[in-house]
Amino acid sequence: MDSLKYINHYSEDTKKQVHELIKQDKLTHHLLKKYPNSHVKKTDKALFSYLNDLKNTHMKKVAPLSKVLYDGKINVIHNALGTHHFVSRVQGSKLKSKNEIRIASMFKSVPEEFLQMIAVHELAHFKEKEHNKAFYKLCEYMQPNYHQVEFDLRLYLTQIDIKGKIEAWS
Repeated sequence: MDSLKYINHYSEDTKKQVHELIKQDKLTHHLLKKYPNSHVKKTDKALFSYLNDLKNTHMKKVAPLSKVLYDGKINVIHNALGTHHFVSRVQGSKLKSKNEIRIASMFKSVPEEFLQMIAVHELAHFKEKEHNKAFYKLCEYMQPNYHQVEFDLRLYLTQIDIKGKIEAWS
């Protein structure tokens, strides 16, 4: 059950169900049935536009995004799907802040819901720094099925560890 490291904190019953899907070689089928298509936001420009639209829809009072891009250096193995940065600089008598989001390049070819989950998670950090109740409430506000999609993304990461990427999404 070492291959279940992404869902280690879930119940034993849930882990048994996932292990059964893996044993029967049905994990890929399960994910493809739920999420048949990959998103189309493959460029940094399209990603920036997508995250900016999400931010403007749900978080109008947050400072504008200055940079959004896919980053090939982000490593999922070190518990990062994306990163967010707050950069503050003094310019004359004003304090200027910049908000940056980087998303791991491996998410160029995943379903829209997975990309949205990562985007929502990183955007939520601009209002709530910690992973607390308010943080997850904000995530659920921006993506009502946030927790289910997060679980399914963890299944996808498990799938990658076992068999590699799902070719239908590439």
